[in-house]
Amino acid sequence: MFIDRALITIKAGDGGNGIISFIHYKGKVSGGPDGGDGGKGGDIIFVADKHLSNLSDYYYKTKYVAENGEPGGSKDCFGRSGKDLVLKVPLGTVIRDKETGNIIADMFTDGQKKVVLVGGDGGKGNAKFTNARRHTPHFSQTGEKTETKQVILELKTIADVGLVGFPNVGKSTILSKITRARPKIANYHFTTLSPNLGVADYYDEQFVVADIPGLIEGASQGAGLGIDFLKHIERTRMLVHVVDISGVEGRDAYDDYLKINAELKTYSKALSKLKQVIVANKCDFYGADEKLKEFKQKLGKNRKVIAVSAITGDGLDKLKKEIFTVLSKLPPVKPLEFEEFNYVKPDRLSYEIFKEGETFVIVGSLVDVLKRNVVLDDMNSLAYMHKVLRDRGIIAELRKMGATDKSTIIIGGEEFEFVD
Repeated sequence: MFIDRALITIKAGDGGNGIISFIHYKGKVSGGPDGGDGGKGGDIIFVADKHLSNLSDYYYKTKYVAENGEPGGSKDCFGRSGKDLVLKVPLGTVIRDKETGNIIADMFTDGQKKVVLVGGDGGKGNAKFTNARRHTPHFSQTGEKTETKQVILELKTIADVGLVGFPNVGKSTILSKITRARPKIANYHFTTLSPNLGVADYYDEQFVVADIPGLIEGASQGAGLGIDFLKHIERTRMLVHVVDISGVEGRDAYDDYLKINAELKTYSKALSKLKQVIVANKCDFYGADEKLKEFKQKLGKNRKVIAVSAITGDGLDKLKKEIFTVLSKLPPVKPLEFEEFNYVKPDRLSYEIFKEGETFVIVGSLVDVLKRNVVLDDMNSLAYMHKVLRDRGIIAELRKMGATDKSTIIIGGEEFEFVD
């Protein structure tokens, strides 16, 4: 099954919790704190792999979660970090954020890596909360929780040459003769169901050819499978436009030529401007010479046509030479140009205060950090929270906003009395 688009859910690993622990040894039941930090959660990493041809691996399985970090240990031992989750995708895969549609990465070269989601930080153990006044903290920090994201994977085939034309004009046969590709070939009156790629050798040089299926009249508006596969032409440097010159199926080569170009222009003006090599296939059929002459007359003197027979092989060497000559004058295929979108962790110190009568609600990423650190039934932990609120200027800001002894302060869903 050929899959060139997939929607998947990804989540980096949560950070491991820091622990509460105290030194125990003979003669001293409870020594100083020695709780270690939790390990970092695993990252979600995408890697481009030239051995993959489509996104079928992501058709049945759509949710991917990296490993969580392990909790810390006693004796100041760090928890083990979670393993990164590596997701391999074929070359040409574009990764987009589903919510915004922004491009995260264009996986263009073999081995290219992109860290899309970073694992959560491990929480601090109680040993990290000691100071000159707090000798035995009975609280620790929980690991950072990560968010679930949805990304769209879209494959845009990378090739030097795109073979275009109506179904059954001989594109797959031409591909099999000029490259090492072995597409399924038959006398179909419908289109091939997936793009086929092959590498053509021309003396010491090589170029990649893609048979682009799905092009019929109305393809740019969604007819047939054209709208699904037109995107695979976007990366090609040039096109080889194949027509059936034999007329054995009652088709007119020039009419087909105009219709395919109209579809390309409707889909993208850039595609219509790509350099084209026109190929008249099935020249071995009776009466093909007259039809070829008529086709050239309709095109005009300035349009060159390569006459071939994919079955007998006549003209294919000339076709390869023409393709190579055109490619030698064109710039190499390049990755997409885009403004890279990255998932970033929120500013840990940001907050907002909302007033509702005598109630003040504090929200923001600073509150999320406090929720990880504070144990409500521990005086040392509450004192730590009060110090953070005072140091960050939140207490002073509450006074300016009119907070009094009668006011209620809500932090992370918990209610506190304001004591001035």
